[in-house]
Amino acid sequence: MTSTTDPARPAAAATIAGGPVAPSTSVLRPLPLDQVRIRGGFWGERQELNARTTIAHCQTWMERIGWIANFDAAAAGTVAQRHHGIEFVDSEVYKLLEAMAWELGREHSDDLAARYDALAERVAAAQEPDGYLHTSFGRPGQRPRYSDLEWGHELYSFGHLLQAATARLRTGHDDRLVEVARALADHVWSEFGPAGRDAVCGHPEIEVALAEFSRATGEPRYLELARIFVERRGRRQLATTLFQGSEYFLDDVPVRDAEVLRGHAVRALYLAAGAADVAVETGDDELLEAVKTQWANTVARRTYITGGMGSHHQNEEFGSDFELPPDRAYSETCASIASVMLGWRLLLQTGEARYADLIERTLFNAFAVSPREDGRAFYYANTLHQREHGSEPSDDELSERAEASLRAPWFEVSCCPTNVARTLASLAGYFVTVGDASVQVHQYADLDVDTRTADGTPVAFSLRTGYPFEGGAELTVREAGRFRLQLRIPEWARGSATASVNGEEVPVDGAYLTVDREFAAGDVVALTLDLRPRLVLPSPRIDAVRGTVAIERGPFVLCLESVDLPPEAVFEELRIDPAARLRSTADGAIATMVTGGAPDDAGTQWPYAAAEPGHADQPGHASTTRFEAELHPYFAWANRGPSLMRVWLPRA
Repeated sequence: MTSTTDPARPAAAATIAGGPVAPSTSVLRPLPLDQVRIRGGFWGERQELNARTTIAHCQTWMERIGWIANFDAAAAGTVAQRHHGIEFVDSEVYKLLEAMAWELGREHSDDLAARYDALAERVAAAQEPDGYLHTSFGRPGQRPRYSDLEWGHELYSFGHLLQAATARLRTGHDDRLVEVARALADHVWSEFGPAGRDAVCGHPEIEVALAEFSRATGEPRYLELARIFVERRGRRQLATTLFQGSEYFLDDVPVRDAEVLRGHAVRALYLAAGAADVAVETGDDELLEAVKTQWANTVARRTYITGGMGSHHQNEEFGSDFELPPDRAYSETCASIASVMLGWRLLLQTGEARYADLIERTLFNAFAVSPREDGRAFYYANTLHQREHGSEPSDDELSERAEASLRAPWFEVSCCPTNVARTLASLAGYFVTVGDASVQVHQYADLDVDTRTADGTPVAFSLRTGYPFEGGAELTVREAGRFRLQLRIPEWARGSATASVNGEEVPVDGAYLTVDREFAAGDVVALTLDLRPRLVLPSPRIDAVRGTVAIERGPFVLCLESVDLPPEAVFEELRIDPAARLRSTADGAIATMVTGGAPDDAGTQWPYAAAEPGHADQPGHASTTRFEAELHPYFAWANRGPSLMRVWLPRA
């Protein structure tokens, strides 16, 4: 353990420091953003783009379509006459504030600070005397407060404000927004605490937010309220409809009794993250074990190769076990972010590499695919198979959330862009941890780390790497000291990774390379990961991709796009020769493809035929053509314009 603090009583002394997650007790301790910094490379470039473009893009859109002006109208008493957007657009403003807060903690900017202060004041002006703050409910001419807990998203929106305030506290500022959040949290305690109404919100989020806000402020009531909300789940309190049952709301069984994540994917993952926080802070080992079991079963049965979660467009839900159709994948961007949130919490409590493995897979694929390369358009849902050329939305066109066939600049439900912005701004908080006399690097990027182990040993090093496009990484120690250095070996590289210390080879065994020694300033630990492309077979229980293979290179899932094919290739007829050697490229692989073989009358006749005795394969009726095709990382697809795309390739 890295702390002896009573988990039921968060210590106020631990408030003004930390990243997105800061448990009072854990096997591994996460680092605040001033102790680990991304200096460049794949993630550094995206953080800079986020700071330079995406945050401003989100603010500009919300100003343009009136979502921020809702707060001005609420303060003026006129919002009932004209409210812009659906009920929970307040939450997008709060996620923007959170992104701004983390970004200011990462890299101060006078312009961004002024914009943050001005936006926080506009939000604060709409708060009512008793702490309530929502622009869609409660004022004359609007529906009463808490009159639609199923769909009103009041508590959900409050949660995002609390998370923005937590980010501000964790980056060293107890400011106006934090004052607003405290008053709001006190209001929620009065309304929904032990002496208040016995109810829950249709969209979980308040649970994880209250737990983190309790950690950040040292106020135990907020943790107790998070615990109460978690325990109230599963009593079928929320009114259901023909299409949205109790499972959709995660109100079908108590959290500690569920065996797998189900229902609305984002809701399920947010609730599981909140339950994990509550379990840690209250010492509820049974609840934590339940969340770990749900994670394990969901990863084994209900997760896409990209790390994406949620296979149903209807209700944005998880499907049944092994129901993972690539062409109908929903795989919402927000679900990938929520998966990282949950996995990081479980990694901190266990130190097990499997959580870091899924975080890496999710970040480089299901998450990185969402923003366009210019940072001004996003995927909401993330298919793994595009059958038709999409149409690029105009840069000033508002899109329906899942109907955009290519990345869209903004959505009528635009939870994903602001979620991307806040995650990128705080991303360094998910990379490095410390333990007793130890430091762990879980994710690879150009990093500068200046921290102390749990026993107080100073640790300072710089990591430089071309990862994920190159497999080498060099860690240079900048301050002498004795500690145990642990570098994660990704699951796909175990058994092939090599390492050295000051040029002398050292053994690599297990999920982490461990170097335990008295380090001198200037010592260099080098790690090499084998990035040769590899074929991946799906479980035969996944009906939708039986008979196919995928190709991975390093942490990337690769995909085939029509823009990389010769004109004569028919995309629907493409098959891969799995026996042919794969060759590496700078970011992907070259594979041997086979096309043709369909009958001349394909598309006009009955598309089924009897198999020859002893042969299960479809007989071919035309000549086939073999050629080499280049596959690129899935995250980058459709950045070169509309294309057909697939991750899972039928075998020739």
